[in-house]
Amino acid sequence: MKDSKPGNGLTPGADEAVLAQWTAVSNLLRGDIGEAAYQSWIKPMSIRSIEDSVIQATVPTRFMRDWVVAHYAERIAALWQQEVPDVRSVEVLVRSEQPSAVQKPAATRPSAADSASRYDTAERERLSAPLDARCTFENFVVGKPNEFAYAASRRVGEAERVPFNPLFLYGGVGLGKTHLMHAIAWHIRQTTPERTVVYLSAEKFMHRFVQAIRESTTMDFKNQFRSVDVLMIDDVQFIAGKESTQEEFFHTFNALVDQGRQIVISADKSPSDLEGMEERLVSRLNCGLVADIHATTYELRLGILQSKAVQMDAEVPAKVMEFLAHKITSNVRELEGGLNRVVAHAQLIGRDISIEATQEVLHDLLRANDRRVTIEEIQKQVAQHFNIRTADMHSARRARSVARPRQVAMYLAKQLTARSLPDIGRKFGGRDHTTVMHAVRKVEELRAQDPGFAEDVDLLRRMLED
Repeated sequence: MKDSKPGNGLTPGADEAVLAQWTAVSNLLRGDIGEAAYQSWIKPMSIRSIEDSVIQATVPTRFMRDWVVAHYAERIAALWQQEVPDVRSVEVLVRSEQPSAVQKPAATRPSAADSASRYDTAERERLSAPLDARCTFENFVVGKPNEFAYAASRRVGEAERVPFNPLFLYGGVGLGKTHLMHAIAWHIRQTTPERTVVYLSAEKFMHRFVQAIRESTTMDFKNQFRSVDVLMIDDVQFIAGKESTQEEFFHTFNALVDQGRQIVISADKSPSDLEGMEERLVSRLNCGLVADIHATTYELRLGILQSKAVQMDAEVPAKVMEFLAHKITSNVRELEGGLNRVVAHAQLIGRDISIEATQEVLHDLLRANDRRVTIEEIQKQVAQHFNIRTADMHSARRARSVARPRQVAMYLAKQLTARSLPDIGRKFGGRDHTTVMHAVRKVEELRAQDPGFAEDVDLLRRMLED
């Protein structure tokens, strides 16, 4: 017997009474689960027959069969029993498959919970990228640069209802975006394992979409990604300029939001700064909560190193961790990687961990992280040291209490930056290059005459170079 077209609800020639029962059941279910879920999962179903008190229904794809079995089969059977008490269960088949010759007894059939568990595990493994077990909320070191993004991520992970959609995390490489996304996924999977969480990179999303087009399975692709409870896309900037992928992502985004499903996205820039993104997609990305992660501070880097050392059960001298926190400022991945190398070297070679050994082991990494001091940093540091306002660096005030620190800042700008004398002068209130030359000569003279002054200047230089 051929199946009816999707949505007809009954195969041709089947009993009209069964059609009436299915109409009543599907309408009740529609009220329970909402219009969006009904259109996605129930409307495409057809009823093949009722045999031995078992309803045989068909759906177009295996993915849809697994989902219906996991989430709706028991509810359909319970509602049908209100119409026909003899109905025992529902068997869901793919239309291309033949019905089983003998229905298994109810006691040996898997429950919807068992099917859900198997479905979730298999589907997560197939769709979702692996999660790093180390990337949890408990292992995330919180500081000023990341506290807002952390709080927002924690809220999404713990909330029973979607608090904001999407959550958009952005920041530079290695600052913790991916860690927070993994932490959200771990927390949801552990506390509400019945929810389907899919995490993958935008590159993988595009790859799967292109593969679906090539294999003529775009409908399966749409069903897969538009039926998850939480969709997490990392590095969304990757699809910038990819028009077809953006189009599909836009529709997936809308479908999930309309169903009240959670979306979490990360990028290296804010939505408004992503070049090559369609305006309508940028608007969608901006409609939830946008949380940025700033560059790390010295205090945060030191806290990260201390936490990492505890996790590694390694005794690292405080001076070494302070040295690394000062020297490796690019990102957290390099910071943790540097500590890993130092500890591993000490354990394998049998040497104590010291600053000298650290400099030897990490010579390449330290060279790549040599700080490029800016004139603004110099002005701020010198102003703090001499207890004046940073604005005084640009003012016309000639009082010695202001002029001398300004000269020191000009001297350090000449020593620590590659800027020309005219460039330096412009940064100090538009002063002439001859003023900068005079300041450099004056500071050099004072350093030679006054050991206390020389010590002050050397201290400022070390602080800025560190």
